[in-house]
Amino acid sequence: MTATDLRPEDTPFAPLDWGFVLGAASIWGGSFLFMAIGLDAFEPGVVTLLRVGFGALALVLLPGARRSVPREDLPKIALLGITWMALPLTLFPIAQQWIDSSVAGMLNAAMPLLTVLISWLIFHTPTGPRRLFGVAVGLVGILLIGVPEASTAGTNAVGVGLVVLAVASYGVAVNIAGPLQQRHGSLPVIVRALAVATVLTLPYGIVGIPDSTFAWDSLIACFIVGAGGTGVAFVFAASLTGRVGAVRASLVTYVIPVISIVLGVVFRDETVTIAAIVGTGVILLGAFLSSRVE
Repeated sequence: MTATDLRPEDTPFAPLDWGFVLGAASIWGGSFLFMAIGLDAFEPGVVTLLRVGFGALALVLLPGARRSVPREDLPKIALLGITWMALPLTLFPIAQQWIDSSVAGMLNAAMPLLTVLISWLIFHTPTGPRRLFGVAVGLVGILLIGVPEASTAGTNAVGVGLVVLAVASYGVAVNIAGPLQQRHGSLPVIVRALAVATVLTLPYGIVGIPDSTFAWDSLIACFIVGAGGTGVAFVFAASLTGRVGAVRASLVTYVIPVISIVLGVVFRDETVTIAAIVGTGVILLGAFLSSRVE
């Protein structure tokens, strides 16, 4: 098999691919902290609306985002707007009313496992044993982090369930995003999906305005998580998905707990255990194994 015969799922990671992984993971790892700051003043619906709205505004300014997309792919882009943005980005702020930002980031790392299962069961994506073993190793690291940290933080079961549902939605979305990005590029797809998400989250955002208060730090945090986390990071992730496939693109979430734990401890006085530190190393090992060519 020559290099030109390889599918995206079979090609080795290039330096640019690792750059997309670290860039998206750093931005999304910080997004849990910024959402927590946003929730200090705003209701969850307002945080979500500001996040997707700022993300859409940031990307629509880029010339590449305004390239046309064939009409037959618009329903898939609308579905992407629901599964990658409107639904999960609504669930996360709700969940973070009951769980710490670091815990939300750690639970988010379950995405590779759910992506593998969804890719296999729904999208019939071939997944070799080495990648499955890497995901299994990463899952051990997730348990090492999540179980003691969740107990220490007094995590509410409802919050945990909402994050798991949001992560499952991501697992569906990355499978939809890959082929669309390969055909049309990241920017046109993401900006249209964000437009759909903005319309869908508008009613919930409006409902939350009366119970919110205004604070500049919360507004700035929502801008950062919107323009960065919902704008730039989505482009990184969509580009990575197009280059290496949906399953391996989900490795971004292996690095997110590292960022979310550090920021939660430094800026929110959240706690972290030795098991979480060990688990972080195990997760990174799983990311390495899952990224290797079969």
